[in-house]
Amino acid sequence: MDVSDSRRLYSRALELLPGGVNSPVRAMRSVGLDPIFMARGEGSRLYDVDGNEYIDYVGSWGPLILGHSHPAVRDALEKTLRDGTSFGAPSPLEVELAERIVGAVPSIEMIRMTNSGTEATMSALRVARGYTGREKIIKFIGCYHGAVDSLLVQAGSGVATLSLPDSPGVTAGTSADTILADYNDLGGVRGIMSREGEQVAAIIVEPVAGNMGTVPPAEGFLEGLRSLAGEYGSVLIFDEVMCGFRVAFGGAQERYGITADMTCLGKIIGGGLPVGAFGGGRDIMETVAPAGDTYQAGTLSGNPLAMAAGVSTLDQLSRPGTYDRLEEKSARLASRMEAIVRASGYPLSLNRVGSMMTLFFSDEPVTDFSSAKACDTDLYADYFKHMLDQGIYLAPSQFEAAFVSLAHSDDDLDRTAEAAASFLLNP
Repeated sequence: MDVSDSRRLYSRALELLPGGVNSPVRAMRSVGLDPIFMARGEGSRLYDVDGNEYIDYVGSWGPLILGHSHPAVRDALEKTLRDGTSFGAPSPLEVELAERIVGAVPSIEMIRMTNSGTEATMSALRVARGYTGREKIIKFIGCYHGAVDSLLVQAGSGVATLSLPDSPGVTAGTSADTILADYNDLGGVRGIMSREGEQVAAIIVEPVAGNMGTVPPAEGFLEGLRSLAGEYGSVLIFDEVMCGFRVAFGGAQERYGITADMTCLGKIIGGGLPVGAFGGGRDIMETVAPAGDTYQAGTLSGNPLAMAAGVSTLDQLSRPGTYDRLEEKSARLASRMEAIVRASGYPLSLNRVGSMMTLFFSDEPVTDFSSAKACDTDLYADYFKHMLDQGIYLAPSQFEAAFVSLAHSDDDLDRTAEAAASFLLNP
């Protein structure tokens, strides 16, 4: 596979960008490659600057549930672009997107748009602290909530890929109020709350973890968090930046029947453009300025282009049968992969929740960050390179999810399984 133009671009980028990229995982260091520069996307496909074609399961790290350059989203953007790119003032589109989100997510009565998921989680924690008058938060090891100082402690995603348990620049004082717990360990959270619950402003969790690979919540885990937060007067925050509108139209809260106090969103609600949002009950959200005293602001929040892409995306997703079709596609790929796993001589396990899935190079079930970290990442790197050579674009990290989109055809899914089989069944 010729990637000479990517190599030339990377050489230029190294002189201008830290590590030659604008987000660490894109550097592909954990799989022993240099980054591939993409030129365009269409449907289920990505095309790099050298003209190579890939069936894409990264989907811009989750937002592109409709596929690349969906006609309805593209048309909405072209129409909006003619009217301007940003006003620094309210516009009708932000009200339209807010109405759609409030109508879909059970916990959200009011919402504030932001420019990224990081901004959303950071703001949600500030609001939770202001609302409760408390300072401590509980986060789960391996759950990544963006590059927020107080949350960049034992995080997953790119931090795990680079083997950085924490980050330089995060002060001890910043992280002092962050209490760590193991994902899916309700007993551990119960013990923390029994000791410190009266000081805990918020429990923040990915209800479906996606930043240590796809890890579903254990039976009773989310229900237990809901109960403990209520018992101690803490705010339960679901970080659904990844799984919101992905695992169901109403996100994990619809799928599992659990209502959080606050919800963070991003990715899909912007249809591929930079976006984030946090919302919750009216009593909490009316503490946010200018309705209340807790300050939060953003120059480009509610940007009309992102709002137009989000409205168009959610309108497509709200059509009857859409999530049934997405589930059928995801189940088709998962069933083929599970058959390969059973026949393979490799230590493998597969986790899936809706259209999120991860093939773990481990023969033990992956239920938390500790079991995810036990995976054979060198073997994953070999698998990644093989799949790339076969025209299948996966996340360049064992600790990320693969995303099935509505644009993936049965042929795409079958070709992907066949490419995996050619590696996994020929050790």
